[in-house]
Amino acid sequence: MKQALKSELSKQLILNEAFKLFYEEGFKTTSIDKIMKATTMTKGAFYHHYANKKELGIEVITQKLQRRVQKRMVYPLYQNGNAYAILEDTFLNSLKSFSMYEKKHGCPTNNLINEIGDYEYVYQKALKNIIEEWKRALVELIERGKSENTIKKDISSAAAAIYLISAFEGIRGIRKLYDDDEVINEYLKGLSMYLNQIKQ
Repeated sequence: MKQALKSELSKQLILNEAFKLFYEEGFKTTSIDKIMKATTMTKGAFYHHYANKKELGIEVITQKLQRRVQKRMVYPLYQNGNAYAILEDTFLNSLKSFSMYEKKHGCPTNNLINEIGDYEYVYQKALKNIIEEWKRALVELIERGKSENTIKKDISSAAAAIYLISAFEGIRGIRKLYDDDEVINEYLKGLSMYLNQIKQ
């Protein structure tokens, strides 16, 4: 039992350091050697848990990135209450909650989409799953809003969902270019205008 716990802790350390390095320096430029140097463990420890960097990359996407998006942007959409208010609150408040570190480096999911989304099918599929899960949650919430008369019935739920995701991910990337939040504040004004247009 003690050995199993130690093994799991070492695996989590590799996963955490890999995520951090992929986020700060990029996936392609981060080597297994660099990851293991950050963990202060031997390369043998890496191969005890992962066959190769690809396997680790998939686990970073499914265990770290997907869970981050679920926690911040997907699960809040399933709350009880006014659907429009939930939509507005989730998108407006999420951006305000990011740390300076996160604003500087952008969205880790979007960074990987831009870097390796077309690099290999397994990465594309894993990253697409994140977006599709987010889209499904949004469509469900918007449909709920239509039925409870808080969101206009004549809008396309799928189109609105993709627009909201794309705009959100876009501003996360653009913010990396700036030293302050002025561009985010302008985005939030535009987002409020859009949300008011779909409000019933």
